[in-house]
Amino acid sequence: MTETQLQSFIVIGGGIVGLATARQLQHNFPAAKVTVLEKEAGLAAHQTRHNSGIIHAGVYYAPGSLKAQFCREGNRDTKQFCRDNDIPFRETGKLLVATDAQDELRMEELLERCRINEIETEVLDQQQLREFEPNVVGVAATWVPSSGIVDFEVISNKLAEQVRAAGGKIETNCRVTAISETTGVEVKTTKGIFSADFVVGCAGLYSDRLVRMLGQEPTFKILPFRGEYFQLPAEKSEIVSHPIYPIPNPELPFLGIHLTPMIDGSLTVGPNATLALAREGYSRWKINVSDLAEMLSYSGLYKLIMKYPLPTLMELKNSLYRPGYLKLVNRYCPAVTLDDLQPYPAGVRAQAVKPDGTTLDDFLFIESKHALIVGNAPSPAATSAMPIARHICEKVKKLINVS
Repeated sequence: MTETQLQSFIVIGGGIVGLATARQLQHNFPAAKVTVLEKEAGLAAHQTRHNSGIIHAGVYYAPGSLKAQFCREGNRDTKQFCRDNDIPFRETGKLLVATDAQDELRMEELLERCRINEIETEVLDQQQLREFEPNVVGVAATWVPSSGIVDFEVISNKLAEQVRAAGGKIETNCRVTAISETTGVEVKTTKGIFSADFVVGCAGLYSDRLVRMLGQEPTFKILPFRGEYFQLPAEKSEIVSHPIYPIPNPELPFLGIHLTPMIDGSLTVGPNATLALAREGYSRWKINVSDLAEMLSYSGLYKLIMKYPLPTLMELKNSLYRPGYLKLVNRYCPAVTLDDLQPYPAGVRAQAVKPDGTTLDDFLFIESKHALIVGNAPSPAATSAMPIARHICEKVKKLINVS
């Protein structure tokens, strides 16, 4: 099938990546019908909604990686989309705070990465940090001016509006149960069978299961990690003016607990990273027997734990013991107290893990004759949704012209 013969697409997943992809498909293939299938009653219900709302700059990502490329482009694209559509956002910048000599050494490595990735930074000494953020303590800090904050769910709803305005269909309460490829693709769902020439999977927490539906054995498994947040009381919402991040340990797969001013004026703390007992385990008490059995039978889970035994125990302890969680925040912001940690919805991160326990740190795409599945879309996927969508469409063009 060639590009001119293509008449229809199905996009599985109504999060920000799926919706951005649907809109981009309409742009690249204006004659084709585009249908989005979302299993929830509403859009952007999972990772898109449950995140820090940070427009990332790309500080952490390996030069030459898709992460670094997508984040740099996505930072610009997200802000421009907000300007074009009157969506509130703030270019707050962010501070990465070094609290000891080891952090300073790691900060130097981050600065070099930023230099290669062409990300503007400024180094602040202890006195400058105190003047910049009086309630934050540290020996030094890196200022990243291009970071910002936004509500990615609002962006997603605008993308959905544009998809519908261009003639696309969005089916909610529509869970995919099977995919079969013949001359095109048939997608079985709880709302019946949908047919198309090509399918794109943007299913986040369920990406490995989509790969299996295509008849392929995924080279990874999605393990869900719950990120627990707290919200500070209103009288503490202005103790910092910018997102405040610790200097991350490069040997660990997560960035650490940070303070984030939200676009609604509130201030959140988090997230940590603990293994959830369900793919949608937003509560520590939520257990899905099928999900849990699948995780416990996976060798990659145990090998991942063996790679990080102490951090695994510490994350679990701090999840159950709030003073431990607070201690991580107090390293750089002593003004936060235990009583300040008020309930806030948790998120679940889809972490792709190989059988040897290695975490997939970059984007991964799985292809077949009539399908392309986003296997791994790690943070900063929300920031990067629009360049991810362009990349997907370029890959689709190559696949259909070859076939």
